[in-house]
Amino acid sequence: MARYRTTVSSKWDVHTAFCYMSDFSNSATWDPGVTSAKKTSTGEVGLGTKFDLIANFNGRQLPLTYEVTAFDPSRRFVLRAETSMVLSVDEVTFTSTAQGTDVSYNADLRTRGWYRLAAPVVAVMFKGVGDKARAGLQRELNV
Repeated sequence: MARYRTTVSSKWDVHTAFCYMSDFSNSATWDPGVTSAKKTSTGEVGLGTKFDLIANFNGRQLPLTYEVTAFDPSRRFVLRAETSMVLSVDEVTFTSTAQGTDVSYNADLRTRGWYRLAAPVVAVMFKGVGDKARAGLQRELNV
């Protein structure tokens, strides 16, 4: 399994940071590995909300449908996407600080089927993807 863990400090208050991050259609703004992202559910973001993303992974366009599987406003949310090739689970938590908010992003990517043979290579590539997303997130959460 490939894992990426990071914490980004933001000058935004916890509520603003949570609202921005939990609307995962914003991921196309801060994650250069996401070609497009859109919310496909109606209503406000919450438990069960779905987002369609196109992720660029090693030159391949990978369509993913993420669903919010846990939602605790201004504290934590979890997204899950599953295909025949991968299972992706992203957990984002928020901690209020004197300067704003610490946003902790934990992503797990599990390869499936014959793709499991490439798991060690995927883990190395996933770190590079994560580092680029972290830089974008640091930029966006501090504008």
